[in-house]
Amino acid sequence: MNPTTTITPTVTDREQWLEQRLALLEREKALSRLSDELTEARRALPWVRMDKRYVFDTPHGPRALADLFEGRSQLLVQHFMLGPGWAQGCRSCSYMADHTEGMLPHLAARDVAFVAVSRAPLEEIERFRQRMGWHFRWVSSNGSDFNRDFGVSFTPAEVAAQSMHYNYAQRPYANDEMPGVSVFAKNGAGEVFHTYSTYGRGVEVMMGTYRMLDLTPGGRREEGLDDTMSWVRHHDRYEAAAVVKGASSCCGSHA
Repeated sequence: MNPTTTITPTVTDREQWLEQRLALLEREKALSRLSDELTEARRALPWVRMDKRYVFDTPHGPRALADLFEGRSQLLVQHFMLGPGWAQGCRSCSYMADHTEGMLPHLAARDVAFVAVSRAPLEEIERFRQRMGWHFRWVSSNGSDFNRDFGVSFTPAEVAAQSMHYNYAQRPYANDEMPGVSVFAKNGAGEVFHTYSTYGRGVEVMMGTYRMLDLTPGGRREEGLDDTMSWVRHHDRYEAAAVVKGASSCCGSHA
């Protein structure tokens, strides 16, 4: 649906609306209960000890993964698509990141640290961060295996073959970078563990705008788009932007 498309509603009286709204509420409650069950199952997953050492380039010098917790016991990582030499970060990852800063004090209050990680060199990260006006922590994994080991960066051979192991299966993609969110925990002895990662539509967990759009009559207005997120722009590019059918999102955003 194009943003200019006219919405043709079904109009009814308040009594009939309420009857249908209450029926929908029961379905919403069922979904909430299922979501709670999945959350419990997610927390019950076993942990994997991180025996491999990763070093990240940060504005304060080299830091190990354990250092990124900054005194907290849990760490959320956004695998942000910004590869070496890209002129700008992925639009979809930027859409995710736009929701981050308001969450930070609330995450910290629940013993959770946040950091974005990209394979681009730190100076390229900082240049794009300044353009976007973000202040959250963002570090470079350039020179380490971190992105590769967590399934978000791929070799030229994988890109050429349009075959990569992403989101726990072999996928017919042709991108050198893909998005994801990973979670880590640290115990009292300072040992770091990997507890969870999500990819694909799982990264919508960071896209609060989608949740608000889902409440509106027009919704996301992505029907008919070859790429569902082709309407998304960097937040400083919306005035001159138009929704273009078939425009690429992540894979073409660094051109």
